[in-house]
Amino acid sequence: MLPNAQAEPAHITLIKVRGYHLDIYGHVNNARYLEFLEEARWAWFEANDVVEAFTERGLAFVLVNANINYRRPAFPGEHLEIRTRIEGIGKKSCRVSQTIWLHGTETLVADAMVTFALMDMASHAAVPVEGELRQKLEALSIHRAG
Repeated sequence: MLPNAQAEPAHITLIKVRGYHLDIYGHVNNARYLEFLEEARWAWFEANDVVEAFTERGLAFVLVNANINYRRPAFPGEHLEIRTRIEGIGKKSCRVSQTIWLHGTETLVADAMVTFALMDMASHAAVPVEGELRQKLEALSIHRAG
């Protein structure tokens, strides 16, 4: 489900569209949106000390699936607002919803759903999302208990 433009996001990242983001048609290349989304996820995780919590334990969240819908082209000089939030937490994975808006408007540029698996860096095997790490992610989730 597409989040409402007025919904309270877990995190907002702003990106200015620059010339090197463009393709031969003069708008942002489709592959760049994946980079914008990744930048926003890193900023969000860093702002909430998620990266440190995982690396201290030898764990990493690795992208296993990405689905993106392109709604409107973005052009040079425009400012994009990326809203990132956890949509759901599974046994060994986490779904993250991201929307890209034309900053200061209710114009949707793209929306995406990405799935991560929690991986042990030593064994490269998927491991359960449990304990303190699960609690940390649940605290960031849009589906908070209570």
